[in-house]
Amino acid sequence: MIPKWIEGLNDEDLNFIKKFILASGSLKEVAKLYNVTYPTVRLRLDKLIEKIQINESNSADPYVSLVKQLALQDKLDFDTAKILISEYKKIEKEK
Repeated sequence: MIPKWIEGLNDEDLNFIKKFILASGSLKEVAKLYNVTYPTVRLRLDKLIEKIQINESNSADPYVSLVKQLALQDKLDFDTAKILISEYKKIEKEK
C-alpha cells in the first residue's frame, strides 16, 4: 500500500527525494546535482515538506480538501492555503 503522503507527490518530487536520499541527506550535494545554490535546494525541500504535511492532514470537509488539492497542484501557494483553511475553520467553529 502506498502511503497517502506519497500519493500527492509528482514525479519531480519523488526524483528530488530519491536524489536527496542517495546524497545521504546532504543539501549541498543535491545543489551540486541540480547545479543550483544551496538556498534554492533548501526552498525546494521546504515546499516539499509543506506538500507532505498538507497531504497527511486528512479532512472530510469538501472545502478544506479543495484548498489542499489546489495547493498540491501549485494553483495556490501554501501560505494562502493555510490562511484560507484557518479562517474557514474559525467561521465553521462560530456556527
